[in-house]
Parts: sequence; structure tokens; C-alpha cells
Amino acid sequence: MGIFSRFADIVNSNISALLDKAEDPEKMIRLIIQEMEDTLVEVRTNSAKAIADKKELARKVTSIEAQIEEWQHKATLAVTKQREDLARAALIEKQKLESIVKGLHDEQTLIEETIDKLTGEITKLETKITETRAKQQALTIRSQTANNRRDVQKHLHTSRTNEAMAKFEQYSRKIDELEAEADLYAQTGQAKSLDQEFAELKAQDEIEKELEKLKQQLNKDQ
Repeated sequence: MGIFSRFADIVNSNISALLDKAEDPEKMIRLIIQEMEDTLVEVRTNSAKAIADKKELARKVTSIEAQIEEWQHKATLAVTKQREDLARAALIEKQKLESIVKGLHDEQTLIEETIDKLTGEITKLETKITETRAKQQALTIRSQTANNRRDVQKHLHTSRTNEAMAKFEQYSRKIDELEAEADLYAQTGQAKSLDQEFAELKAQDEIEKELEKLKQQLNKDQ
């Protein structure tokens, strides 16, 4: 693929669409930027070469135009000396050089057009790279934000789970304490009931003794 066709593909590409279809957008945009930068280096290299060619052509044209002028002077001198043969030969050489200069001028025009085109492409490509880097920065921020949100949600979920488990343990311990307290009261209640029963037995025995004494006293009195 030539430099111009590849440049057109890059500049006209829809970066957002490419990223939407990519499995790894961050990797894709890095590759796109790398391709753009490599192309920009190549475009600048071609532009520098074209500028160098332009300068070299300008030097050739200047040199040949000087030779044309020199052959013109020679032809004039030959005419003044009545040497038409030499004048004719000088004019032939002059004509050859003029043809060469014409070709060089055409080449200069093509190089000028190439330089203008390359200069425009450099500007467009630099703009495209700037826009793509902005997309890359936005994509990085979105990725970081998503990761942060995920970490926060994960942390919150873990904290809530731990909190719920802590509350469950707290409630379970409270229930255990209440059950233990109820068992203690039940045992204490049973102990009191036994004491009361023995106390009642003892009281009944004493009452029976007092009753017997009272009967005996009454029998004596009779």
C-alpha cells in the first residue's frame, strides 16, 4: 500500500467505530496511534526528501540557465565575427539546454505539488493523532473509573456481607444468653420448689406434734 493511500485510510477512518468493535479497545487505540505516528514519520521523511529534491533542481536550473546565457553570448559573438557556422552550433547547444530546463521546470512543478500535498497531509495527520490521543485519554479515564467503581462496589458488598454476618453472630449470641438465662431461672425455680416442699413437710410434722400435745393436755384436764 502506498503512502498516500495508507494516509487516506488513516485520516478517513472512524476511530470510534473501530474501538466499538474491538475486543480490547485500549490495545486497539495504542496500535492505531502507533500506525499514525509511523505514517507521520514516513510522510515527513518524504516531505523532507521532496524539499531536498526541490533545492537540487533549483541549483540545476540555475546552472543550466547560466550555460544557456553563455551559449547565447557565444552565438552573438560568432555572428559579429561572421561565423554563422559557429553561431548555428552555439544556438543548437542553447536549444538543447533550454529543452532540459523545460523538463526541469515541469519536474519542479510536480515537486511543488507533492510538497504542498505532503504538508497538508502532515497537518491533517497531526490533527488526527491529537484527536485520537484525546479519545485514548477519555478511554483510559473511563476504564479507570469503571475499575474504581467495580472495586468500590466489591468493597461495599464485602463490607455489607461482613456486617450482616457480624449482626447475625451478635443476634445468635444474644439468643444463646437469653436461653441460658431461661434455663438458669428454670433450674432456680425447681430448687425453690423442692425447698418449699421440704419446708412444708417440716411444718406439717411440727403441726402434728403440737396437735398431739394439745390432745394429751386436754385428756389430763378431763
